[in-house]
Amino acid sequence: MRREQSALPPIRIAEDDSRRLSSLANSTMDLFPRVAQFLARELERATVTAGNDLHDVVRMGSKVTYRDDGTGASRQIVLVYPHEANIELNRISILTPVGAALIGLSVGQRIEFETPDKRVRSLTVLAVSE
Repeated sequence: MRREQSALPPIRIAEDDSRRLSSLANSTMDLFPRVAQFLARELERATVTAGNDLHDVVRMGSKVTYRDDGTGASRQIVLVYPHEANIELNRISILTPVGAALIGLSVGQRIEFETPDKRVRSLTVLAVSE
C-alpha cells in the first residue's frame, strides 16, 4: 500500500471544494463506500490552497479533457456534484471512480486507480478550463 501511494501524483484542491467534498465523502460512506473512501483518501493527501492559483487544476465545475491511457481514447467532461450529473451531457459526478481520480490533478498529470470491477485504469489530464 505504501508503494502505491508514493506513486500517486501530487494534487491541489481549493479550500471550498475540499470542505464541501469532505462532507460529501463522509455523508455518502454508507451508500457508496468504495468511491467515498477513494475520494476521502484523495482529499487527505491533497494540498489545500486558496483557489485563485488553480487555473490548470481539475476543480468542481471544471471542463476536463482526459485520455484513457489503456484505450488511448480522449474524452471531455465537466466534473460536478452528484445532483448535477448527466452522462448524456458529459457531466460526471465526483462520486464516480473517474471523478474522484481526476479531482486536483493538473494538466499533464497521470493517475492510476482501481475500478469497482478490480481493473486498474490510468488517466492523463490533457486540458482544464472553467
